[in-house]
Amino acid sequence: MSAKTARITAVETYDIRFPTSRELDGSDAMNPDPDYSAAYLVLRTDAGDGLEGHGFAFTIGRGNDVQVAAIEALREHVVGRPVDQLCADPGTLNRDLIGDSQLRWLGPEKGVMHMAIGAVVNAVWDLAAKRAGRPLWRLLAEADPAWLVSQVDFRYIADALTPEDALDLLRRGREGSEARTATLLERGYPAYTTSPGWLGYSDDKLTRLARQAVADGFTQIKLKVGADLQDDIRRCRAARAAVGPGIRIAIDANQRWNVGEAVEWTRALAEFDPYWIEEPTSPDDILGHAAVRKGVAPVKVATGEHVQNRIVFKQLLQAGAIDVLQLDAARVGGVNENLAILLLAAKFGVPVCPHAGGVGLCELVQHLSMFDYAALSGTTDDRVIEFVDHLHEHFVTPTVIRDGHYTAPTTPGFSAQMHPHSIETYSYPRGSFWVADAATTKAVTA
Repeated sequence: MSAKTARITAVETYDIRFPTSRELDGSDAMNPDPDYSAAYLVLRTDAGDGLEGHGFAFTIGRGNDVQVAAIEALREHVVGRPVDQLCADPGTLNRDLIGDSQLRWLGPEKGVMHMAIGAVVNAVWDLAAKRAGRPLWRLLAEADPAWLVSQVDFRYIADALTPEDALDLLRRGREGSEARTATLLERGYPAYTTSPGWLGYSDDKLTRLARQAVADGFTQIKLKVGADLQDDIRRCRAARAAVGPGIRIAIDANQRWNVGEAVEWTRALAEFDPYWIEEPTSPDDILGHAAVRKGVAPVKVATGEHVQNRIVFKQLLQAGAIDVLQLDAARVGGVNENLAILLLAAKFGVPVCPHAGGVGLCELVQHLSMFDYAALSGTTDDRVIEFVDHLHEHFVTPTVIRDGHYTAPTTPGFSAQMHPHSIETYSYPRGSFWVADAATTKAVTA
């Protein structure tokens, strides 16, 4: 009698929200009051090994319920799948989810549904890495290059990156991989921090946190800009005085400006030697980014956290529109699509500095950058991962920063799993925090 085939038995979803707006954590010119949130899911199986797959899409509060509903709409594609087959070939599920013709009509490959696909696909990779007994970055770095190529969807990008190109890049990337893996385990991956730079912070808080960042070993910080030019000049002056001339200061407009305005505003801040201007205009405006890049040089142009898919990244690279590519672990269709984006960046020779922060994004993107260093680009030159010191305590294997570097994860998985107590406490609106908060608000207004 043959053994029972283990299958996915459930996709559980949770609307998890944190009240970060109350301290203005995460505030910027476009998002003054974000409540960092996660549309979270757990894949359960009947394999009997106790392993689960965890994933999420990041939002900033209102609408997180819509994102949860989008994940739930994918349940029928996942429940019942054989666990061994799914973990051996996550690309099949990725293609099936993207290929659902009726759900695709809501995109295609963009917005809420695509982020939902990313959350599910990332949960599968979390499960696959746990079953393999490897942290995700090592699972990818040690994988056969031909298998990695099989996980990439080359539709719409083959004019810029062919499967043959990708295989060549990955084979060359494996040269010296063991030594780079050892370096990661010993030293980690360089980081920069946005913690001093939220737009709602006072100048005193900005200065204190900027000095602390340098003391903690960071060689780059980032400031939010774009609401008021005179405020930005004052804040950049304070930050530069706090960190001195040898520390990079990046600035981030969060899509605030028109193209001409972006050029003028960035030039007005040039005296403070900004390293890059991030999201100077709409993330969909490829030619606009190219014009900004030409107009603000030598200040670099960086974008990517709101770029919706590999196709837009391809065009940004083809147009010479960006100096720094900022992929996001939870914006596109999961690990499979981020493999395509990393390969595109390697093909064009553009450094990847991922967007992070939020809820769990630091935990995820470290794996992608470490794979890139160990087995693709082979360098950390001009490459840093964003770090924001919020909400890590809610994760079972939180990000660890040491001397301005991400410590390489050694626990199997994608570092996406939250503590059950955190899920219960901050589930909206019936978690214990939100129930107590509603009662307090009602008492105060009565």
